[in-house]
Amino acid sequence: MKKGLLIVNTGDGKGKSTAAFGTLLRAWGRGMRVCVIQFIKAETGQWGEVKAAKKLGIEWHISGDGFTWLSKDMDETTARARKGWELAQEKITSGNYDLIVLDEFTYPLHFGWIDPAQTLEWIKNSKPADLHLIITGRNAPPEWMEYADLVSEMAEIKHPYQKGIQAQAGIEF
Repeated sequence: MKKGLLIVNTGDGKGKSTAAFGTLLRAWGRGMRVCVIQFIKAETGQWGEVKAAKKLGIEWHISGDGFTWLSKDMDETTARARKGWELAQEKITSGNYDLIVLDEFTYPLHFGWIDPAQTLEWIKNSKPADLHLIITGRNAPPEWMEYADLVSEMAEIKHPYQKGIQAQAGIEF
């Protein structure tokens, strides 16, 4: 049976986005049409994954304005998340993709900027049957995890930050 999967990568450990991007790269390598929409990271960031996507010609959109705990204007942050969701709806229903990653999408859901129940209902009614959709981020809503075909929870066992080691280019960004 071929079916477009709904995949959720959640938990407090590192690797949620990394796993999604690995799947995206695998799909792209097989000739599938792919797209990423990031919901938190700032448009100005020069993240390694964004640089790689540009070099490979992978479609990549950034709707965030940076990490939420540093936001100086939560109204703007919320508006950007909602605009990202509108873009996601457009891409999902376009028929132009085989796999879409909604990176950090759980945060706007968790913080109430976008209604989790309404978005899930929209997904149930509007996502093409053969489209694979991956969402990432901590605190995935329970109803999303219940509906998903695959849920992976990354658990933090230990992290370099705990030893005072700063984020490493190419590993974390």
